[in-house]
Amino acid sequence: MTSFHTHRARVHDTSLPPYRRHSALRTCLTCFAPYGLRATYHHLTVSARMPRHLETDPDALVRAVEELHEARELWRARAEEYVRQRRAQKRAGRRETSVAPWWDQYRYRWDSPDSAWLHDPFLHPPLTLPAYVRRQNALLDGAELPGCPACGEEGPALPVPTGHGHAGLCRSCARVLTPCPCGRRHSFEPTIRVGWSRTWRREHMSGTGEPDPHWPGVRGTARIERLAAYHHVHGPY
Repeated sequence: MTSFHTHRARVHDTSLPPYRRHSALRTCLTCFAPYGLRATYHHLTVSARMPRHLETDPDALVRAVEELHEARELWRARAEEYVRQRRAQKRAGRRETSVAPWWDQYRYRWDSPDSAWLHDPFLHPPLTLPAYVRRQNALLDGAELPGCPACGEEGPALPVPTGHGHAGLCRSCARVLTPCPCGRRHSFEPTIRVGWSRTWRREHMSGTGEPDPHWPGVRGTARIERLAAYHHVHGPY
C-alpha cells in the first residue's frame, strides 16, 4: 500500500529533481483528495502558487503537500474518533447510524451532489483544504452552519436546467443544493472539457505562480451556469 508519509518526505527531498517531487505529490493525492484528485490538484496549484515551470519555485511543492497533510491529519483524527463512537454504539445495540461520515457520502460518484468537481477541476470550494475538512467535521458533529454545506456560500442557488426542470447549484462551488424535482439523479458536467494533461502541466498557471487570467476562459458563476446535466434513472439523492 502506498504510504502518504513516504511520498510526502519525497516532496520535501531537495536532492530529487522537481519532476520527481511533483510525481510524489500526485501519489499523495491518490491517498487523500477531499475535492477529488483533479480538483484537489488544481486547488493546490493555485493555493501554493505553483508555477508552470517548477524549477522556478520548487518550494511550491512543499507548500502544496503541507496544506494537504494538515487537512489529512484533521480528517484522520475525526475518522478515528468516528470509529470509536460507532464501536461504542454497536456494543450498546445501535447497529444503524442516521448520519454517514462526510468522507463516505457519495464520494467520487458521478451523480453525487459534488459531481461537478469530479468532471471539471476548476469547480470546487474556494476554501483551503483544512478549512473544508473542519467545516465537514463540524457538520458531522451536528453544527448548524449557514450557507452551502461544502463552502458556506450564502447567496441564492443558481438554477441550472436538467431537461426535466431545474436544479439549484451553489454559485461558488457548483454543489447541488436543490435536486431537480423530477426525482432523477443528475450529473453536472462542463460543456467544454479541460483535458487532465493540460491541468497536470499547469497550463492554467503563469510562470510566476499566478493563475493565467486567459485560460481556460470562463470561470466562476458563469462557468457553473454553462454546466450540462445528465440523468440517472434510479431515484433521488
